[in-house]
Amino acid sequence: VQLQASGGGLVQAGGSLRLSCAASGRTSSRLTIAWFRQTPGKEREFVAAIRWPGGSTYYADSVKGRFTISGNNAKNTVFLLMNSLRPEDTAVYYCAADQSIILSSIWESRNYDNWGQGTQVTVSS
Repeated sequence: VQLQASGGGLVQAGGSLRLSCAASGRTSSRLTIAWFRQTPGKEREFVAAIRWPGGSTYYADSVKGRFTISGNNAKNTVFLLMNSLRPEDTAVYYCAADQSIILSSIWESRNYDNWGQGTQVTVSS
């Protein structure tokens, strides 16, 4: 699975951005696509994930209620709508995919086989 992330930018605190992750290549009916974020000197942090079949969604506590992950039925595009952005949301955001990851492992970046390039999100105060 090849991934292409886009949609980052500069926004004021309280604003919104929508990130997109376009997936291509062969995918099975079982697929997890997740967003992680990373700031300099820190490990990649789980943000949100969506799993098929079923489209169940999962969020980090820090973004719950502000961010929404969604995907189309073809599983070839996943969106991350980020509302009420805060300066601490500033990071490089990455999308990741895996077709065999178990639910208990979706929170750890090391468990994903496929990664897109990052997209910078900067939230000014």
